[in-house]
Amino acid sequence: MDSLSLHADDWEYVRTLLPTDLEDSARVTNALRRCRNVPDAAALIRMALAYALTDLSLKDVAAWASSLKVAEITGPGLFYRLREAEGWLERVLGQVLAEQIPVETSGLSIRVVDATVVNGPGQVAVQWRAHALVSAVTGTIRSVQLTGDEGGEKLSRYDVKEGEVVLGDRAYGTARGLHAVSQQSARVVVRFNPASLRTHDLKRQRIHLQEHENEVPPLGAIEFPIIVPIPPPPTKSHKPWKLAKAIAWVPARAVAARTRSGEVIWILTTLPHSVSALAVMGLYRLRWQIELLFKRLKSLLHLDTLPSRQGPTAKSWMLARFLAAALAQQLVDPNGPISPWGYELRGQTEVRAVAKPARLMTTTVRLSATTVDGSNGAYCENRPGPGSA
Repeated sequence: MDSLSLHADDWEYVRTLLPTDLEDSARVTNALRRCRNVPDAAALIRMALAYALTDLSLKDVAAWASSLKVAEITGPGLFYRLREAEGWLERVLGQVLAEQIPVETSGLSIRVVDATVVNGPGQVAVQWRAHALVSAVTGTIRSVQLTGDEGGEKLSRYDVKEGEVVLGDRAYGTARGLHAVSQQSARVVVRFNPASLRTHDLKRQRIHLQEHENEVPPLGAIEFPIIVPIPPPPTKSHKPWKLAKAIAWVPARAVAARTRSGEVIWILTTLPHSVSALAVMGLYRLRWQIELLFKRLKSLLHLDTLPSRQGPTAKSWMLARFLAAALAQQLVDPNGPISPWGYELRGQTEVRAVAKPARLMTTTVRLSATTVDGSNGAYCENRPGPGSA
């Protein structure tokens, strides 16, 4: 995955990929209540991307913006802007990702969920977690959530559509997660630990799956029809909850197979019996797509080089990088439309279409004397002198 070019000529096309309500959303989220020498929301998001995609400091980005006449702002002024833009960048990222979701009319819509740790300087083990939902077919991001160390990996944090299949590793193999996906009429294929999940047979009698591991063949797979009781909401008490308090019972299948070394792998699925046990194991292998995505984000977009740990601009920096990844996957999508121009143009009344292909993205921000168009009706209350926040 390449990063995004912010050269003036390329930027004109990149702007067409941003939401059409950019100015309104910046005002609603208080990211740009008063312009103060930032001409419009597009200029602010361009500076946010420049800060996130380069090794430039806030002062250097402000100087770069001034040289291109993007905005007249100081380093401290840009710091203030990015600090206030956190909610806005989160909204824009969600809009860009939502527009990339294709309409799938046949076959299984397979989604993969996982989280990766993003750390800055210091010795803290976990500073941020990025929770992502990815298309297993294209390997592209569908949704992202950023949390601190307290944000655990769970299926209930994702919104999925009816009929979708969600793949997850062992951290997602919980009864509450199974129930959350089932409530949305979606299916799950997750690895789980049979010793930590209550499972029952069809007569609601307790079944200990680990006692059946000797039945798993060296080759192939075996399955057990089960029912999973869903525990009540958690309380401060650490006492085991009684089965009579289960809020629901979810029918599922426990599929088991062996690795080359003989280890037994357990997969929990709510897919119908028409999907064989071997097919379920094959589906779970697609989960590796999200590991490849995180590798690309960290090796090519350097997501793991967070410049500050818990600073006021840390989350904005990460959101800007994910926004760059979302725009990049739209630019280089191999399954996208074929046209002589090379990319799909989306009309915007305030954006001038450049009649040449945008260069596929570079990792550096090139300085240029070319200017950006005017404010295009940006909401401005007053405009103090240069360098103001």
